[in-house]
Amino acid sequence: MTVQYEDFTTKLMNDMDPALLDFVKEKVNTFIKWDLLRFFHGNPNTADTAENIARYVGRSAAAVKAEAQELVDDGLLQIRLVADLPIYTLTQDRENRTLIDQFLGACEDRDFRVKVVYHIIRGMR
Repeated sequence: MTVQYEDFTTKLMNDMDPALLDFVKEKVNTFIKWDLLRFFHGNPNTADTAENIARYVGRSAAAVKAEAQELVDDGLLQIRLVADLPIYTLTQDRENRTLIDQFLGACEDRDFRVKVVYHIIRGMR
C-alpha cells in the first residue's frame, strides 16, 4: 500500500509543465531563491546589496549572498561592483525573465505552490 501512495504522490507532484518543473528543480531549488526571485520580480528596477536585500526578504545577509550568487551563476540575477560593493539586479535576459514571469505567475495557484514546496523539500534530502 505504501508503494501505491508513493506512486500517486510522485505522479501528482510531477504533473507540472516540464519547463517549470526543470526551473524549480535546477534553479529555484531553495526557499531563499524563491524569496529572492519574488522580491526582484516585484521590484524589477531594484539594484542593491545582499545586506539590504536580506532585510527586505527577512533572511540573513550570508544566506542571501550565497543564494544570490547561485542565481547569478544561473543567469537569473546580475551582479556588478559599485564602489567595491557587489550590487544585485534582476537579469535583463529576455528568456530568463520570461521563465521567472511564468514561474511566479504559476505561483498564484495554490496547488502549484504546494508542488513547488514538495520539490524544494524533496531536493533538500
